[in-house]
Amino acid sequence: MTDRTYYAPKGGLAPQTQLLTDRAMFTEAYAVIPKGTFSDIVTSLLPFWDDARFWILARPLSGFAETFSQYIAEVQPGGGSDRPETEAGVEAVLFVVEGTMSLTVDGAVHEMAAGGFAYLPPSAEWSLRNNSGAPVRFHWIRKAYQYVEGLDEPEVLISSDHDVAPTPMPDTNGAWATTRFVDPADLRHDMHVTIVTFEPGGVIPFAETHVMEHGLYVLEGKAVYRLNQDWVEVEAGDYMWLRAFCPQACYAGGPGKFRYLLYKDVNRHMPMGRAGALAGRAHAGLKSAAE
Repeated sequence: MTDRTYYAPKGGLAPQTQLLTDRAMFTEAYAVIPKGTFSDIVTSLLPFWDDARFWILARPLSGFAETFSQYIAEVQPGGGSDRPETEAGVEAVLFVVEGTMSLTVDGAVHEMAAGGFAYLPPSAEWSLRNNSGAPVRFHWIRKAYQYVEGLDEPEVLISSDHDVAPTPMPDTNGAWATTRFVDPADLRHDMHVTIVTFEPGGVIPFAETHVMEHGLYVLEGKAVYRLNQDWVEVEAGDYMWLRAFCPQACYAGGPGKFRYLLYKDVNRHMPMGRAGALAGRAHAGLKSAAE
């Protein structure tokens, strides 16, 4: 097993002596939420969760990024939920950054540690409990699944960063690689959550400009990231939230690896107006009523 490092926030509150100057910014094209802003006072509690709090990093926002929400969860020993999701038609990805937890999906129990990955389709019945003696911290990415006639839901997938070999990008000599937990050719999936790794000196050598929205949480290392017209320094624990078509590039200067957890929406036609955007939830509601 390869050693991995994942940054996990601990909360707290900055001292009164700290300067206000920081790297936090919100623009029409992107947001940067530095690790220093993950304080106690910005956590949220959620229904039917015990001994748990959440940093909400992203939510569907009209005119910005509209496809997903992303949380960092912190669950204390003995805490968890038997009813974690309260909205029909929502799929999820969980990625553990610290501690251990027991994830029960459709009656099967999975013990997950740091680096653990779970994809949960909208029909999955799942619950979560921290049976250890220390807090567990994990990312929870939620999306309204976009059903397509003729395509089944994906099945549950339990995996780990330790078990999936990164795929080098072409012509990069391994300087840029992607850990793909899901087969990119599987069109049942309408989102991909991957880990992107840059070796010191690795770059995205052009300004990516595309329709996919992104959430990028820096798991390890530091780099300078091009966001729209700005070069921004980022490090482990920072979060970047990108709307569609925000130009982006990267230079990883080292001294160690630069790794981030990446969300993007994939494999679907563009909805034609708000009615199309709500089709997934409507389909889920009709399906539930029929059952």
